[in-house]
Amino acid sequence: MKTKRVLCPERLRRVPHRFSWIDQRLVRDGHCARCGPNALALYLLLVTVADAQGLSYYSDRTAGGLLAMKQPDLYEARKRLIALGIIAYEPPLYQVLSLPQSGSQGAAPVPQPATCQEHRRSEQPLAISAILRQMLESNNGGQRP
Repeated sequence: MKTKRVLCPERLRRVPHRFSWIDQRLVRDGHCARCGPNALALYLLLVTVADAQGLSYYSDRTAGGLLAMKQPDLYEARKRLIALGIIAYEPPLYQVLSLPQSGSQGAAPVPQPATCQEHRRSEQPLAISAILRQMLESNNGGQRP
């Protein structure tokens, strides 16, 4: 077994006072493998700039410029992260979500902003049947099963 040693002690990484970290389960649970390079780049940007609640307001223009990514590629990357259930997006607000629990790979996507907005307006819990119906409809291109 190899022994770990610090290679550059004068540059030892410290957890910053600001909230900005990446959950190791991103790799360990296979989320990286399902993302693709553009989605991973967007995720890294969002994790880096997010506040303690995972929120950031970066515009598509700013995010695309920082990542040297064309708008269609940025849209696809965002769509992929939403489908994986690791971000939520309601223009211009992004939220980096907690990763699904181990063993729930391929977990159903988190309800997206329209559902969240309806919930905030009504201030009533959504019935599980309503959430499942919305998820099935989104997976079937808007068609009812």
